[in-house]
Amino acid sequence: MTSKYCILVVVAAVASSVMATQEVMSHVTAHFGKALEECREESGLSAEILEEFQHFWREDFEVVHRELGCAIICMSNKFSLLKDDSRMHHVNMHDYVKGFPNGEVLSARLVELIHNCEKQYDSLPDDCDRVVKVAACFKVDSKAAGIAPEVAMIEAVMEQY
Repeated sequence: MTSKYCILVVVAAVASSVMATQEVMSHVTAHFGKALEECREESGLSAEILEEFQHFWREDFEVVHRELGCAIICMSNKFSLLKDDSRMHHVNMHDYVKGFPNGEVLSARLVELIHNCEKQYDSLPDDCDRVVKVAACFKVDSKAAGIAPEVAMIEAVMEQY
């Protein structure tokens, strides 16, 4: 096997792995987002922020509003993804992500990224403030890790949920 061939095989495997994790993340995002409307009033989200939040993964969307943190808490609770202290329930998050097609390729990485972000903001006493900062950190880290979905991917799977 030539070294050029080996490099091509590795590049193809990495590209395939990235696409697989992005696809799973698009399913997770689309399904998770279905709880947003239910949580809009409970979390105090304005119509403008609600509209923006539907574009969470776009480059120009800034995850900064405290109300987003409250909405994420509400949405997460719909799927039992948080413990009573509004921090991630690791086992439930793993199971949730694994419940999507090919979810096992993403669950450990997603939990690791969220957990690392939670550690950075653990001292913030306000749950909504802390969760929105964790979400912003997660978005940045997911993009850096190559697992953030393209908006078109999310839109393509929305009808499934």
